[in-house]
Amino acid sequence: MTVLVLGIAMFLPLGLYVTLSNLDSINLHQEEWNAVTVYFKSGTKQAEVNRVKEMLVKTRQPGEVFVVSPDEGLVDFRKASGFGSSLDMLEENPLPWVMQVSPPLGSTEQMETYVTELMEFLQSVDSIEASQFDYKWLQRLGHIMDFGKAAVTFLILLFGVAVVVVVANTIRLDVASRADEIEILALVGAGNAFIRQPFLYTGLWYGLMGGLLAVVLLYMALAFLAGPLGLLLETYGTAFTLRGPGGANIIWLLLGGSLLGWLGAWISVQRYLLQLKVGGRLGRH
Repeated sequence: MTVLVLGIAMFLPLGLYVTLSNLDSINLHQEEWNAVTVYFKSGTKQAEVNRVKEMLVKTRQPGEVFVVSPDEGLVDFRKASGFGSSLDMLEENPLPWVMQVSPPLGSTEQMETYVTELMEFLQSVDSIEASQFDYKWLQRLGHIMDFGKAAVTFLILLFGVAVVVVVANTIRLDVASRADEIEILALVGAGNAFIRQPFLYTGLWYGLMGGLLAVVLLYMALAFLAGPLGLLLETYGTAFTLRGPGGANIIWLLLGGSLLGWLGAWISVQRYLLQLKVGGRLGRH
């Protein structure tokens, strides 16, 4: 039961950490998300689209400019919407030329300044119907992640204390049940280090097993969520694979859990030894 409680206690902050790590991987592709989407007026010719593109490249130095023709847009829409042959009934393609302009990489302030000036420029082009920019949403995601990271740090500290308390409580009961044996060991000359040793090993074992259980629970959760998440993302025409914590983080979790278990056991045994005054009257340090 102790290992189960420890496993759940470690799983909660670990699960939140992995969730944030997966969200953070979205930010690694932010140059794909923060493009300004430009919609040309219906009937705009390709020559005009090329002219605007060349003008943007020369005067604004964007990070990347990607053009989607009406025919390409219709093909993509056919795949994403599932309407299939129903679209063949259209007399003409209603979709406009679309251009995606990515700002050059830089700080948030630099990118915001660039986008503001770019949007003002696009409004002055007669052939452009509208322009749209979703970087504000990405900023909100960044703020949410900053909050999430702070929450993870707090939960790690909180559940770290909980692990110490749970192990200390368990070891306290174990020590109490062996009080007579401890006093006899002290009377025959056993030192405190010798008396503490088996309990410290037990606490370390509790922490290690709790960490292993947390990792198992996490990968079970990832396997359970991978299927539904994949189906959900397919409806948006994208794919994303949930990632685990990685080998290094697992090792740190196991080491941390073992250390917390050892600390809880040490606190419990030391407190009991002081109560029995074994350290001063019956035994050696």
